[in-house]
Amino acid sequence: MKKISALFLMLVNATVLLAQQHNMSKTYQPPTDPLVQQKLHNWQDLKFGLFMHWGTYSQWGVVESWSICPEDEGWTQRKGPYGATYNGYVKAYENLQTTFNPTKFNPEKWVAAAKSAGMKYVVFTTKHHDGFSMFDTKQTDYKITSAKTPFSSNPRSNVTKEIFNAFRKENFLIGAYFSKPDWHSEDYWWPYFPPKDRNVNYDPAMHPEKWQKFKDFTYNQIGELMTDYGKVDILWLDGGWVRPKNTIDTTVDWQKGIKFNQDIDMAKIVGMARTKQPGLIVVDRTVTGEFENYTTPEQEVPAAPLDHPWETCITMGDSWSYVPNDHYKSASQIVQLLVKVVSRGGNLLLNIGPGPDGDWDPVAYSRLKEVSAWMGINGEGIYGSTSVAPYSSGNIYYTKAKNANAIYAFVLADKDGLKLDKTVALKVNNIKAVKKVTMLGAKQSLKYKLTGDDLVVTIPTAIQANPGQLAATLKITY
Repeated sequence: MKKISALFLMLVNATVLLAQQHNMSKTYQPPTDPLVQQKLHNWQDLKFGLFMHWGTYSQWGVVESWSICPEDEGWTQRKGPYGATYNGYVKAYENLQTTFNPTKFNPEKWVAAAKSAGMKYVVFTTKHHDGFSMFDTKQTDYKITSAKTPFSSNPRSNVTKEIFNAFRKENFLIGAYFSKPDWHSEDYWWPYFPPKDRNVNYDPAMHPEKWQKFKDFTYNQIGELMTDYGKVDILWLDGGWVRPKNTIDTTVDWQKGIKFNQDIDMAKIVGMARTKQPGLIVVDRTVTGEFENYTTPEQEVPAAPLDHPWETCITMGDSWSYVPNDHYKSASQIVQLLVKVVSRGGNLLLNIGPGPDGDWDPVAYSRLKEVSAWMGINGEGIYGSTSVAPYSSGNIYYTKAKNANAIYAFVLADKDGLKLDKTVALKVNNIKAVKKVTMLGAKQSLKYKLTGDDLVVTIPTAIQANPGQLAATLKITY
């Protein structure tokens, strides 16, 4: 790889901190397929998943794909030695294929860390918007297994297959992220016209044969993923501007820019995919309807429970893909995010971006190790739980066991660590039916009394202060 100036990296780091606003769908249509319903039901119990954005862009440490998008937005800026002209930048960006050689790639190492931290499913970027395939597609040579890519000579070069196999062996559900738009495809960004924004750069209605080629290309790539990569549980589709025109929500700024009908025939794609992968959960992000089996708020926790299955995707660092010296959330922040998401009835998909060498930043492993210690004690209040009113009160968040008469109250630590007061007031329904209160990880039952609508629990002095604890969990048994 060509040397990149320190100034370039500094500018890039500043750029990736800017995030694109993602808008969640406003309505939800439940799936009717019993196999999908069951898979979705099982997925909702898992609560905690791993997301990974990885591609050639990790070599520059730039925001994934977006720097080649000709939009004047904060996350699309082209900085450094290649940014003088758009065409020059794209040429240098696509040339990253010829230097991509992540020789430290070892998915089993990721599995061990993720499993220990309590993660139960994985979603991996098989292809982002730039069109570089992280799997052995037969539809293009712009892929990790191409002879143009140095890593192609590695016996584990088909990294999607290796990742899926490694996580599947440890009973993770497997999710394939796939970008519907493809900015490398000449049938999406036709070289006859310059691209103007993230959208297709020609009118599909005027050039139906070209659009049909793109539809076939998309169908065939998804078909490969559904055929050659073992059992896949989730097809996680990004790039919501590729959608039928009648689904555009003109109250959403980025959707206002969609000028053409970009219908890729999701019914045909999903029909094929579920023939190969019965019960497949499909997540056609932001496209309300039968192919968005759960919604995906991004980098946020809804203030109240949603009335349907949902998952929020949040970065462990400040960016989705690898950035040198990224700022990672603390273990306390991660645990608090998980607790807050689960108290609202959702799943947390936590993103870690592998670096150009094929490994995570050591800080990511350190964070997951800390989360692991907490989950080993407190996980029973997370998995298989449901939301329960009042959901939260102050720094206390509640969940309810699905198959037991128990409510869990998570008392979150502040920045100086956990320090409980002598008494903790809990808001619980059916307060007179309480039989016992315990703290997960402690042996003794706790004394409590009823005061109005509060369950006031006495905390023994010995367990009031625990600077290393990320959150305490009180279990209320009925």
